[in-house]
Amino acid sequence: MVKIFINNEITYVPFNSTVLEACESAGIEIPRFCFHERLSIAGNCRMCLVELEKTPKPVASCAMPVMNNMRIFTDTPLVKKAREGVLEFLLLNHPLDCPICDQGGECDLQDQTMVFGADRSRFFEFKRGVVDKNCGPLIKTIMTRCIHCTRCVRFASDIAGIEDLGTTNRGRDTEIGTYVSKVFQTELSGNVIDLCPVGALTSKVYAFIARPWELRSTETIDFSDAVGSNIRVDLKETEVVRVLPRVNEAINEEWISDKARFNFDSLKTLRFDTPYIKNVLGSLESCSWQKAIAELENLFFNIPSSKIAIVCSVNLGLMSLHGVQNFANSLGVRHVGFPRKFYLESDFPEHFLCNTTLDNIKSSDFCLFVGTNPRYEASMLNLKIRKRFRQGLFESVSIGIPHNSTYKTQILGISPSTLIDISEGRHFFCKKLKKSKTPVLICGASLAERKDFLGLESSLKNLFRFIKVVDLTRNGFCFLNQESNQVGAFLLGMKSIELSILKKQKLCIFVGPFREDELSIIERFVNSNIDTKIVTFGVNGCDFSVFSNLILPTTTVFEQEDAFINLEGKKQKTLKVTTGPVLSRNITDILKIINTRLNLNSSFLSKDALWKTLHSISIPKVALKKNQNSVFFIYSTPFLPFLTDFHISDSFSRFSNTMLSCSNAYRASFINFLK
Repeated sequence: MVKIFINNEITYVPFNSTVLEACESAGIEIPRFCFHERLSIAGNCRMCLVELEKTPKPVASCAMPVMNNMRIFTDTPLVKKAREGVLEFLLLNHPLDCPICDQGGECDLQDQTMVFGADRSRFFEFKRGVVDKNCGPLIKTIMTRCIHCTRCVRFASDIAGIEDLGTTNRGRDTEIGTYVSKVFQTELSGNVIDLCPVGALTSKVYAFIARPWELRSTETIDFSDAVGSNIRVDLKETEVVRVLPRVNEAINEEWISDKARFNFDSLKTLRFDTPYIKNVLGSLESCSWQKAIAELENLFFNIPSSKIAIVCSVNLGLMSLHGVQNFANSLGVRHVGFPRKFYLESDFPEHFLCNTTLDNIKSSDFCLFVGTNPRYEASMLNLKIRKRFRQGLFESVSIGIPHNSTYKTQILGISPSTLIDISEGRHFFCKKLKKSKTPVLICGASLAERKDFLGLESSLKNLFRFIKVVDLTRNGFCFLNQESNQVGAFLLGMKSIELSILKKQKLCIFVGPFREDELSIIERFVNSNIDTKIVTFGVNGCDFSVFSNLILPTTTVFEQEDAFINLEGKKQKTLKVTTGPVLSRNITDILKIINTRLNLNSSFLSKDALWKTLHSISIPKVALKKNQNSVFFIYSTPFLPFLTDFHISDSFSRFSNTMLSCSNAYRASFINFLK
């Protein structure tokens, strides 16, 4: 600790603190524009000036380290005059368009001008103008407002790992932008909107929609991937207008992916607003809930339980999954599960968990990726790995299709033969692997869908004999689930359903939102039997909906309270953010009505019971054991990524017009033909 004096009062702070951090710890607010706790120090806005004893000029507190017995003054006339001068300089070319600026009410420049600025302007010249840049379909740019704090530049290079943004020209002609005109392409681009202290970078989706004082906020979690990022949802009346990150150091810090931030418009796209039933002409027509429930009850009475199959989405909350599972057991339905076929042993949590938590990645010194692209499959995990890489003494290698992971990653090969060579000690990289002290092995979900997964898993377990992935104190084996509640489904005991049995069933019930690739596979089996009745508990309409005999509109994750378990086994609650269409209903409520009509004894968890059950769930972190006397086969097929398009990959974002625009912009970057 270092003893310093702030405004003649003694304070003790850590020796590696800056003057700004020391003042903040003492409860003294220091204004700033360029400084951000998670970005590198630039010291170019000069708003954080303070006075030091025996120093002729004010100094930038964000870049000045503390020293023993240093005397700092934050409220002297010199400091006040300096801050007033900095603000006057920043406002010289800043346009006076606060009434139409989307940053109004949340603008640091507004707030600090009111507190530290002058009460009049001395500027009577022409303001300069700057051409707006095209940053893509998400970020709206008004570069005349830019004050050159370079937060966006440092975020792109430090956090996102994209060296696209920078400053061009000098002095009065300085501009922020790309050196070569191009779209700012990163899965984290929306975070620069939050970082920008003025209205230079705002959201195109949120443009001219609302003011901050018109909004009410609800804190919940993201469901676009299995990470479970913490978010804040802002509503104007009953409509979701924007999604912002919520600080959670262990998971997402204060960042979120573009998919988590902008896919909320899927709540309004092709929503089922009333039940639909297929008429005698074979077309769907709207009906009342009474008629829909009566039709569903009739189907359950006339079709034996052995001829019923229930396919459930793992993007549902634990309450809904538990309700479907118990209802199926009470009805005697044996064919219940989710559509994706996984060949892993889901009875043991260590096989499907990310056993090294996102926060503990910082203690690793080596990372081996097998068949995964964490940048798109788990953006927050990739962000943690990049943060660890920038600290030094860290190395990462990959077996699979090459990709830009935003940090240096060596590609060892793309086929299982490379993994076999490493596990048997025949590869040149084995020496480096053996030297690592705390390695992490990250496997993609696409591996578990391969028929030769047990052979691949055997090779991985054989690798554990040579490198310290698993020991008595830690488990560095990480399985990257993709669905928002896949871990929760496994812990509830839900298994993959054999889709080929759908051809033999008389009644197929589909509950929840599904991925497009899942529906295309299901469609092949369902269409092979024209006598099969299809009931859909759905949210959004799609091509598959036309095959349904009965459609029941359900609520989304934003429209009910539930719970999810993320890829590392962390249990999190969701809150009801808004209300869906008037006639949409919770899946559990629909099942309760059917349960009563059929006189079943299904048990449904209440919210209080669910929270107690969550706390009682313990996830053991035991080591993976090597299979004894087992022979497996391994194909030579290369490892393919789980996701082919980050922006429209999950069951919700494929209905988002914003994400569709991002996907089109991303695909256009690979086209060489001029328009």
